[in-house]
Amino acid sequence: MTRRLEGKHALLTGAGGGIGLAVARAYLEAGARCSLVDVAVEPSRECAALLDAHAERCHYLAADISTLAQIDAMLRAAQARFGPVDILFNNAAMFDMAPLLDSDEAMYDKLFAVNVKGAFFVMQKVLAQMVEAGVKGAVINMASQAGRRGEALVSHYCASKAAVISYTQSAALAMAPQGIRVNGIAPGVIDTPMWGQVDALFAKYENLPQGEKKKRVGEAVPLGRMGSPADLCGAAIFLASDEAAYVTAQTLNVDGGNVMS
Repeated sequence: MTRRLEGKHALLTGAGGGIGLAVARAYLEAGARCSLVDVAVEPSRECAALLDAHAERCHYLAADISTLAQIDAMLRAAQARFGPVDILFNNAAMFDMAPLLDSDEAMYDKLFAVNVKGAFFVMQKVLAQMVEAGVKGAVINMASQAGRRGEALVSHYCASKAAVISYTQSAALAMAPQGIRVNGIAPGVIDTPMWGQVDALFAKYENLPQGEKKKRVGEAVPLGRMGSPADLCGAAIFLASDEAAYVTAQTLNVDGGNVMS
């Protein structure tokens, strides 16, 4: 059970830190070879440490997934190193927020360029590679509890993650005849470095002391705390493994009980 992804090639976007890096560690421990993708030209310190520890089974690729040419180059480099992709952990995303009447075109374009356009075309191009290679692979799209409902200050982000859930369902139906599974994970409030930005924005728009929003959302979770990136790893391994061979078109809530479905 500890080597459930033995020999598989996993491509992970947004792998420089937070959830993506935690899942990369878990995939490597489960036996996978990993292509780690992030927008930074050089890997983060934590990511670099992981690369050093697993030099034979792990490499880093810099790519801005809002640009299709960079997606194509990323996939060529990943396939050249480890062969066709067996597992896609489609995780790269951006966050921003503002009151609805103040939310402008620039914010919309920025969020949808990565969270929707980028996520879709990474998925599409990996799926095409899987079909061409005859790989019966697994795609895991990272959605959010924000994709399950609207929020007054977070309209664009919520809509972008709702789109991820919808694309997951459509792609799963399209790829079922090929034996390729497409699922999603909808995290709740997860304590990643991004939460510093989120908390600061809520402090600004809700007139709260710094740190208060983070405290409140953690206390409001039925299990009584914010999640950690490690809390996503079990679901990410399960959905990538043969144990989920009969699971597709689902988006699994991993949120401490925040959303019931």
